[in-house]
Amino acid sequence: MNKIDYATIIGLFGSFTLITAAVLIGGSMSSFFNLPAVLIVLGGTYLVTTISFSMSEVMRAQKLIGLTLFGRSVQPNYAAYAMLELAEQCRGKGVLHLQQHMQALEEDSFQRKSLQLVVDGLPADEVNRILQNDLNGMVARHNSSSGVLRKAAEVAPAMGLIGTLVGLVQMLSNLNDPTTIGPAMAVALLTTFYGAVLANMFFSPLATKLERNSSNEVLLNRVFMLGAASIGRQENPRRLEMLLNTLLPPSNRVQYFT
Repeated sequence: MNKIDYATIIGLFGSFTLITAAVLIGGSMSSFFNLPAVLIVLGGTYLVTTISFSMSEVMRAQKLIGLTLFGRSVQPNYAAYAMLELAEQCRGKGVLHLQQHMQALEEDSFQRKSLQLVVDGLPADEVNRILQNDLNGMVARHNSSSGVLRKAAEVAPAMGLIGTLVGLVQMLSNLNDPTTIGPAMAVALLTTFYGAVLANMFFSPLATKLERNSSNEVLLNRVFMLGAASIGRQENPRRLEMLLNTLLPPSNRVQYFT
């Protein structure tokens, strides 16, 4: 289950609102829009970024940009309590008791897959190996997507500089025609402005948020991994509690049996 990440929404829309307000207070909004500058910076940043990655990686990063507006509603300590409760029930009723809880879980969730492997009777070591491989693949995909955004944050100011040079060349080559100086200067200045805004207010912050969300999801999935392996071994849930607390930060450690 996902919930809206208000920090991302407030940060993005708030920062762009402040820039817009400053523009409107100082003059006209139309003076800060220039189609050639938009084409150079937006189009150029997108196309140059695709050179460093495959199209599938770029498309996946675009999809994850939207998902940064949502965060996992399940905190790792709540997941730890849930796994401890399941472990305690399975200790008395057997592993097949997990089947009663499978329908309530999301179809493609890591938790459901980890518990399904235990229900299927796979050895705990095999469960750990399979889940670790899945976790490694997830981390690699997330790193690739954040890398796309990091690269775009590098390229956007460079495209702004290229646009500035284009505008200056156009201006200097037509000094005999005063009517061309204004539009050329607009391209020169606005491309630098667009590049700085995109890099520092959009791409770089979103890359940081993706990395943060990935770290949180890795921790959450490690809780599921540890719980599933412990249930598969039919270990004492008290031991599972101690193991889970080695994963969780001090402020979020669980006290299920105390």
